[in-house]
Amino acid sequence: MSMGTAEVALQVLSGAGPRLLTSDMCFGNVYSTYPSSFHSKCTKKRTSEHMNFLRCSNMLRSHIGPKQFKGLGCGVFGDTAVNRFQLLSCKCQQAESVSGLTAEDGNGTWFVDSAKKLNLNGVSNSTNILEFEDVQQSEQEKKGLTSNGVVGTARDTMHKASVDSIEDEAWNLLRDSMVYYCGSPIGTIAANDPTSSNVLNYDQVFIRDFIPSGIAFLLKGEYDIVRNFILHTLQLQSWEKTMDCHSPGQGLMPASFKVRTVPLDGDDSATEEVLDPDFGEAAIGRVAPVDSGLWWIILLRAYGKSSGDLSVQERVDVQTGIKMILRLCLADGFDMFPTLLVTDGSCMIDRRMGIHGHPLEIQALFYSALLCAREMLAPEDGSADLIRALNNRLVALSFHIREYYWIDLRKLNEIYRYKTEEYSYDAVNKFNIYPDQISPWLVEWMPNKGGYLIGNLQPAHMDFRFFSLGNLWSVVSSLATTEQSHAILDLVEAKWADLVADMPFKICYPALEGQEWQIITGSDPKNTPWSYHNGGSWPTLLWQFTVACIKMNRPEIAARAVQVAERRISKDKWPEYYDTKRARFIGKQACLFQTWSIAGYLVAKLLLADPSAAKILITEEDSELVNAFSCMISANPRRKRGRKDSKQTYIV
Repeated sequence: MSMGTAEVALQVLSGAGPRLLTSDMCFGNVYSTYPSSFHSKCTKKRTSEHMNFLRCSNMLRSHIGPKQFKGLGCGVFGDTAVNRFQLLSCKCQQAESVSGLTAEDGNGTWFVDSAKKLNLNGVSNSTNILEFEDVQQSEQEKKGLTSNGVVGTARDTMHKASVDSIEDEAWNLLRDSMVYYCGSPIGTIAANDPTSSNVLNYDQVFIRDFIPSGIAFLLKGEYDIVRNFILHTLQLQSWEKTMDCHSPGQGLMPASFKVRTVPLDGDDSATEEVLDPDFGEAAIGRVAPVDSGLWWIILLRAYGKSSGDLSVQERVDVQTGIKMILRLCLADGFDMFPTLLVTDGSCMIDRRMGIHGHPLEIQALFYSALLCAREMLAPEDGSADLIRALNNRLVALSFHIREYYWIDLRKLNEIYRYKTEEYSYDAVNKFNIYPDQISPWLVEWMPNKGGYLIGNLQPAHMDFRFFSLGNLWSVVSSLATTEQSHAILDLVEAKWADLVADMPFKICYPALEGQEWQIITGSDPKNTPWSYHNGGSWPTLLWQFTVACIKMNRPEIAARAVQVAERRISKDKWPEYYDTKRARFIGKQACLFQTWSIAGYLVAKLLLADPSAAKILITEEDSELVNAFSCMISANPRRKRGRKDSKQTYIV
């Protein structure tokens, strides 16, 4: 829900309102790529004939304390939590004209030649390519068109013009959704629906929602907005986070933030801009966003690889931010599993949907973030223990997911024959899964060729639902093996009518219905069967699907899905999600002009036009992990039991 009106920010000065963060242009490029739409107190001052500069003077309004980091730039305090009274204010002087930082358009139609040249995994892609020309020609032959090809050429021209107009519209909408902070772009709002009067929190910048927008700008060569987003959200990481007198662990990234304009302290006639973050304490359900920090690390790596600017990830404050996220995720607990234990609604599925425990989506993002962080962490003595813990977790996590989450027809038959109540270190049914848990729909649905990673695994419980994001990102991050990754795409092709149908891509399959829906969702009126998170179709998943297909040298599958989306997504005004089993209806409560639906389409088009660009998102498994994984499979579990060697002696 909304964080409240701008007037609420007045309470900050008395300590009653939410904590706010004002701008800190010490972070990055002070040149704004686009004109500003903010309303803070600004004065214009011409500095040259061609360009003016945006200047911000930052004043620390309260004492921070002795633990703040020195020389890290304005507003970054390392491990020190900043309370609501510690406000950085900004007085802005805005430029009248600024030079743009755009690259070549690069929005050409994807052709088969791009795919044939692609070789990400050492496997050439010379066959099974869906050529648009061949498809169009066969359609013409079926329709009995004239042999001279005049009609076909006209159709091709009209189709290309239509696709180009959709892309142009998408870029215009994406730019219209941009949010500015003290004159510089800092993110994109969740939705810019002019037909909706109840915006809730869709007018905020969400961490997870901005990821496809950020990737689109990176692929376009527009880096400033991504850099600003990375550094300002990092600044929010150290902000005080409290709900009912309880504070979560340091390192938690906000779910979203909003740029607010508030009266300047001591001058009611002037205003200033502040950042107001939400860590879940104002969200529906009050759930902390576990995935925000993981996505932030993934975007940080993508920024460095795309722009070539490694200075951002090498900054001391950024290195500190990475370590804080890792320490939060790698903290010891009671769990026997290497997977992250989370509550329901802590990721893209942010409502009650029975994913509490160890949902696949979080594990795939966790694994990906660990690999990205290991790549970016600066080698130093203080990081040795953290890197050692990171490597150990990578090995254990990959083994656990590949071994216990994977299911295909052979594995399903094995579970069907499980014995239960095994008390043994060598038990086959380690999690005491009851064969009766296998649903009738799964027996009929599982294809002969293909498989997938199940949605969740806990003692005596396997969630057999197919969750798209978790499976797709397992392919992208190499959490799934090469064979498993191909099998996942095989399943998508075999079950195209269920997972893609009239609009890609089903968020999960199948939907919860009847009494199961009532018990698991609490009769959630928004998550009714085949709607929203309960089997709805989300166009934004198109970009993750495209990256997965490109990684496995099978981009023709993604190209086919993009063609399906292009038939109606623009005509339907870029909905947030679609309803019904075949995605025939626009979602009953879906926002129109949803930014990540727009950005997801653009990223898919850009990557299909240049498949090699997907390397900024793909992580390959290294040989050390492969060797460690092999050792774990061949190891005897009894060998690991017993007391650890200790040099310390104890007197009893």
